[in-house]
Amino acid sequence: MVRIVVPFRGLGAKTRLGLGPEFAQAMLADVVAAAGVVGEVRVATGMGGQGAAVAFELEHAGHGSVLIVNADLPCVTPRDLLALLGSAQPGGIALVEAADGTTNALALSEPGQFADLYGPGSAARFRRHAYEMGAGCVMAAIPNIVDDVDTVEDLGRVESRLGRHTATALTSLRDVA
Repeated sequence: MVRIVVPFRGLGAKTRLGLGPEFAQAMLADVVAAAGVVGEVRVATGMGGQGAAVAFELEHAGHGSVLIVNADLPCVTPRDLLALLGSAQPGGIALVEAADGTTNALALSEPGQFADLYGPGSAARFRRHAYEMGAGCVMAAIPNIVDDVDTVEDLGRVESRLGRHTATALTSLRDVA
């Protein structure tokens, strides 16, 4: 069974959206729901940053394939995650790069392939890391994983594809306004 780690900053997540912590939790719920169909899900929180939280969870992952999927991907489906998993070559990794050059998701053949390289420009650092390890790196352009939600404009762009939890939270916010 594949293990899926979802990094989540908790109540401080997605403050740039200005929609409150409940909205970030709704996006997380959609990612966890999709991931739960594919494998065993662990939400990585705290631990001094996204990379440290993921590394902590991976210490307990055992052997075999692992997906790392950010919590701000409210359009992701189980099919998208299976496509990402299938994109990684044996012994290699697959990477989904966001429009801003950060990393939205990784498929690793083994947990030990992970390195804490998050932040601006992280997709290029993960590619370089893969090649330095001698592992192939496939760039997977899976639209529902490429499209993260960092701004209200992002939300408007993906609104027709939102998962159930995020769509409900958005409707509730509009009803209040």
